[in-house]
Amino acid sequence: MSLGLFAVVAVVLLTTAYFTYGRFLARQYALDDARITPATARQDGLDFVPARPFYLLGQHFSAIAAAGPIVGPIAAGVVFGWLPCLLWILIGVVFIGAVHDFSALVASVRHGATSVAEIARIHLGRRAFLTLVAFIWVALVYVIVAFTDVTASTFLGKTEELEGLSAGFNPGGAVAMASALYLSLALLMGVVERVVPERLRPMWLMTLLFVPATLVAVWFGTQVSTVLVFEARAWHVAILVYCFLASLLPLWLLQQPRGYLGGFILYLSIGIGIAGVLLGGFTIQMPMLAPAATAGGLGAVLMGSPAAPPLSSLIFPFLFVTIACGACSGFHGLVCGGTTSKQIAKESHCHPVGYGAMLLEGLVAVIALATVMIVAPGAEAARPPGVIYGEGLARFLTVLIGPEMLLFARTFGTMAVATFVFDTLDVSTRLGRYLLQELTGLQSRLAGAAAAALTAGVPLLVLLSSEPGSWRQFWTLFGTANQLLAALTLLAVSVWLHREGRRTWYVVGPMVAVMTVTLSAVSLQALAGLRVILKGGLQFTPAVINGLVAIVLLGLALSFIVEAARGWSRPQTLNIS
Repeated sequence: MSLGLFAVVAVVLLTTAYFTYGRFLARQYALDDARITPATARQDGLDFVPARPFYLLGQHFSAIAAAGPIVGPIAAGVVFGWLPCLLWILIGVVFIGAVHDFSALVASVRHGATSVAEIARIHLGRRAFLTLVAFIWVALVYVIVAFTDVTASTFLGKTEELEGLSAGFNPGGAVAMASALYLSLALLMGVVERVVPERLRPMWLMTLLFVPATLVAVWFGTQVSTVLVFEARAWHVAILVYCFLASLLPLWLLQQPRGYLGGFILYLSIGIGIAGVLLGGFTIQMPMLAPAATAGGLGAVLMGSPAAPPLSSLIFPFLFVTIACGACSGFHGLVCGGTTSKQIAKESHCHPVGYGAMLLEGLVAVIALATVMIVAPGAEAARPPGVIYGEGLARFLTVLIGPEMLLFARTFGTMAVATFVFDTLDVSTRLGRYLLQELTGLQSRLAGAAAAALTAGVPLLVLLSSEPGSWRQFWTLFGTANQLLAALTLLAVSVWLHREGRRTWYVVGPMVAVMTVTLSAVSLQALAGLRVILKGGLQFTPAVINGLVAIVLLGLALSFIVEAARGWSRPQTLNIS
């Protein structure tokens, strides 16, 4: 398969899925614009703010499309080869990932824009609620830890993506300045939209002004690249302080405009990727199936044999959890039930926002996979995934703007990664705040600040106690926890549908598939961690932390499954949706 045909097949399949299977799901949920959504009924200008579907799509897309659909497919492609990765991305995103997102969004809207944990409390009881809240909060902490370190690494003075291009140029500082200006533009856009009457600032005019300004920010970052240059730990602190503050701001001030602008960066990255793949004449250099990948060896791993292959090389279950968000992500359900459902103006908007955004994320994953497919196996393919993506996107962009713009292209490529991650970080902190406030029932501003401080503070302690770059060692468990959360969310939605007498197969099928994969993956990682502890004692190392957290996650997941089984057998409720 040529790289161009590779892109055409992916785009056609994903587009077809939106207009066929997506519409089928919309009919199953009987979306009705006559129903008053929570965003309209409870509009308060702070958390409940109805938004236009295209505006909300950009915000939701930028919130869910973090490092996962970039890092995961590239890392998996190096280990397993491009063909199994492509198959899982396309099949998984259509029949599992997008179904999960769509279902989580509809369920939240129908339950007053509450989280999946609150939905579990309604249908399964308080024990299930507490179990899921604990699981979600641990998963969010892992998201924040990993993505804060990813973002900080792009802001360092020396990054492999741009190193050596110019004697007076600091690549990390350029990306940091561009990112800071991007956030400042979002704040300015939010203020303008709030202060200036809508008739004087139509959305098309705001788009023409602020979207090109983000590209100017990229260029300006290359001109003042030595201003924002700090060590990794300083960036850890700065990013998490930002997350704390941003999670307390009204949605209209930062998150909505930032998401809108970030969505265009994502759209532009997708366009660049597709154009580069189609017009660049690149050849596929990665093997269809990598020699290091293995479908066997599971028995040796379970027995702890010295001859056992590394866990990361087992196609089952680690291909799926390594790709993570590129095909399915439980974090998306948190965004759906945390911020997005509070902005759905009409039920029909759930189709493009919920199902459509996940298909776009699948396309991001396909483009990320393409950036490593054009890299020869060996030393280049062993570079960090962010480096491969930044270089690949730059190569695609220079096809359009010429090689003389390589400095701008590489800065844009790296800033795009930072944008994907940055937009998710404060959303994760806000979601953690929502969860803790739901748990305690305290809704005051002081309680919100305390919840946000705890959600951002724990990751800060972990990062200050670890070496910069440690997120790589946490990635597999992050992907496992993320997809296991998706399975638990689908399980909760299945119980809700079953108790209302609705058909459930289109949700139960994906749930069983993802549950099988993730329970296998988390069990293997718990076993590996226990072996490390028995051999070397209890130490504060990534292997031990992963093992202990895997045990906790496995216990919480099994407890929730038991509660869901009990809820399934209870009498059906009246159909209130």
